[in-house]
Amino acid sequence: MNQTSFSSVPGKRTMLRIVRRTALCVATLGALAATGAVTALTSASAQAQAQDASSIVIKGKDGWLFPGWGSLTSVDMRGIDNDTRLIQQARDLFAARGIKLEVLLLPDKTRFYQDKLPDGRALSPEVQARYAAILGKLKQAGIPAFDDEAVLRKLRDAGDNVFYRTDQHWTQVAADATAEATARMIAHDVPALDGRPGTGMPLGSMFNERRYGDLAELFLTADEKKQVGREVYSVRRQAEGQSLIDDAPAPVHVTGHSMVQPYFGFPQKLSNLIDRPVSVNWKPGNVGQWIMLLEYVESPEFKAHKPQVLIWQMFEPTYAQGPDASGLWDNASIMSTETWLSRLKAALGT
Repeated sequence: MNQTSFSSVPGKRTMLRIVRRTALCVATLGALAATGAVTALTSASAQAQAQDASSIVIKGKDGWLFPGWGSLTSVDMRGIDNDTRLIQQARDLFAARGIKLEVLLLPDKTRFYQDKLPDGRALSPEVQARYAAILGKLKQAGIPAFDDEAVLRKLRDAGDNVFYRTDQHWTQVAADATAEATARMIAHDVPALDGRPGTGMPLGSMFNERRYGDLAELFLTADEKKQVGREVYSVRRQAEGQSLIDDAPAPVHVTGHSMVQPYFGFPQKLSNLIDRPVSVNWKPGNVGQWIMLLEYVESPEFKAHKPQVLIWQMFEPTYAQGPDASGLWDNASIMSTETWLSRLKAALGT
């Protein structure tokens, strides 16, 4: 069930594959995320990294829920430095093959809605400054990235929700705004994309569905779920009359976690904006960004068609966790940094 989803956007038959796989992800996310959350929390407790987490989910004000694994007070700057150096090495390896590696760093929900944390729970100045610190390290290393926190802050200041109240994931409006900023980064770094105009994804209409967020569904009792209530999720329909060009090579690939799954609309919006197909691979659960990148570059899809731009999605709270973060990623994802680099070099033919 914990299966990588390889999808290319657009294409009518491709989108049908996306919809089926997305439905599978939503249905199985409970078991996967629960396993990841419990593993992360147990390990973090053992390493004294989550001494301020009293439960798997933090029950905040006004029905807001937050992941309870991970520290609200400490930042692993050594891990941030080590992982930035590793990303820099990957950037150089991809560049040698004519591929532009760009990092999509997504900010932490807890910092965005810290005013909704329960009384007595607060973020330290170090955690408050963590996103900016990581972004600064990426810039210093010459790794393309942009300030998505600033993008999403504008939305919240305008009255839009950036994250769902009882879910770990972002809203459609946040995914769209981030896709717009990503498209601008791509246009700046690679002005001439392969492929032909008119092959981007047409966007369908929006519809709403009402359900519990993943944090509520996974970790609350039936009574607690009733107290926080269901949420309205805005989801984009498949466009009518979509092109039948199903296997057009995608000059842009997105690799990451469940935030970039098609259910939340990011890859479709990005494809529409750059007017080219976009492919994506992602997994739910605690697999981490390192194995996701390897699974893509070791795949037949990558060997058959190498993209011009590779967007590598990462999370602010887990950025410092390297490939060898034992107990924080699932066992199948853990490897030494040397093994990770060796596999990447082999996949790139270096």
